[in-house]
Amino acid sequence: MFATGNLHKLDEIRSILPEFKILGLKDIGIDMDIPETGSTLEENAYIKANFLFNYTGVPVLSEDTGLEVNCLNGAPGVHTARFAGENKNPDANISKLLQLMIHEQDRNAQFRTVIAYVTQNNTSYFEGIVKGKIALSKSGNGGFGYDPVFIPDGYDSTFADLDPKIKNKISHRANAVKKMIGFLLSENSSQQ
Repeated sequence: MFATGNLHKLDEIRSILPEFKILGLKDIGIDMDIPETGSTLEENAYIKANFLFNYTGVPVLSEDTGLEVNCLNGAPGVHTARFAGENKNPDANISKLLQLMIHEQDRNAQFRTVIAYVTQNNTSYFEGIVKGKIALSKSGNGGFGYDPVFIPDGYDSTFADLDPKIKNKISHRANAVKKMIGFLLSENSSQQ
């Protein structure tokens, strides 16, 4: 179970983990946004995972992701989805970001994802980071959120320009999922 109603995130996790059947909130009849009232990515990931765990009683994962921009002192960070307002408009978020950075030379940034994995006995956290820079303008039709302005280190194209298979190998979310899978495999082998 993945505590998200965001179909883009659900599709991305399913692409990263094709060998698993991953269900989102809508797949089990929950058509709501779980309020993200935490002040950190870790808190928001836990709030969502714990909500769904209490609802289903089965192991659950959730994540929260922030875009952290150096020249903005780590903003938008935990407010990434709501940077330009509560309606979570990606175009408005990007416009605000580019406007704030219009005269900035330091365009370094990172995406940081925190996954909370909640079970009956434990809560575990896994962090994934991808470093890069903010482009001067939008480019690309793929991806979602800030992907049209984020250029990962080692590439000349934004996440929105990159083939989704490449993005899903190098992204912040992929890095966090890899750590979670490593943990689950080690847990499984220690129980045998």
